Amino acid sequence: MNALILAGSRGGIDPVAAYAGVTHKALIELGGETLLARVARALDEAGCTATVSTSDPEVAAEAGRLGCRVLPAAPGPSASVGQAVQALGTPLLVTTADHALLEAEWVRRFVAETPPDADVAVLLARREVIEAALPGTRRTYLRFADGDWSGCNLFHLATPRAAGAIDLWRLVEADRKRPWRIVRRFGPRTLLSYLLGRLTLARAVARLGALAGVRAAVVASPAGLAAVDVDKPADLDAVRAVLAAR
Repeated sequence: MNALILAGSRGGIDPVAAYAGVTHKALIELGGETLLARVARALDEAGCTATVSTSDPEVAAEAGRLGCRVLPAAPGPSASVGQAVQALGTPLLVTTADHALLEAEWVRRFVAETPPDADVAVLLARREVIEAALPGTRRTYLRFADGDWSGCNLFHLATPRAAGAIDLWRLVEADRKRPWRIVRRFGPRTLLSYLLGRLTLARAVARLGALAGVRAAVVASPAGLAAVDVDKPADLDAVRAVLAAR
């Protein structure tokens, strides 16, 4: 399977990169490997061929050193994924360069557990699973009637129809830290159900898929660390502590 590693930039100074003393957080070193190298290695061990989406010359050079193809990054993650689907086709696995603890087994399990009729799938982990794996971590949670969930930065675009989900992704991208605004796009009845704490994850995903014209699915991760990316300096410290403990 082809896999895409998102290593673009939102512009300005990245606080994590500045904290680590590098120009781009994909170049942060952990255990003698850059974050990009760690992600690429996990994908390779899972049987994936990795392509890196970036417009940073140093990241592109590191990708080349790792034997990865490079695609120029678009202004946002969703647009970069859209370009990759055109270039690489589907099925396509998508992850991020700051997925520092990514393991090949998580990737293999995710792909294997994607329902066969799904056009697109996303990996999520429950709050209790995450907090058991990394006590004290602070993540953004989607709160539903059947529990709180956090994304794991792994997406499976299983069929060509998944391109429809990218268009919806672009619309909600700006609200990724404000889940209720994302739910608002589902319509007033769904929003009211969410605000009253009655909306289940399954119903939300079904509604999301209907809006995008695709069959969408969620795969639950048994590994809480799968939800840990390096989004803040505190995340980098936490990842370093996990690796040191190992």
